[in-house]
Amino acid sequence: MNRYVTVPRPTERAAIRAASWSERPLPSVSDLLDAAVIAHRASDKEGVGLCLHLAVRSALSEVDE
Repeated sequence: MNRYVTVPRPTERAAIRAASWSERPLPSVSDLLDAAVIAHRASDKEGVGLCLHLAVRSALSEVDE
């Protein structure tokens, strides 16, 4: 028997449930590119990557419409 018991946190379930209720719109491509420039100036590699990936997703969703 495992001596550590994993107890699910009720806030995790609530957050997942709330996030799945509604689709959140992506910011505009220009806003995301501005954020990527700011992240680059701050030497935030992860922030640059996140912003650019979201910019691509946002651009793809605008093309589909």
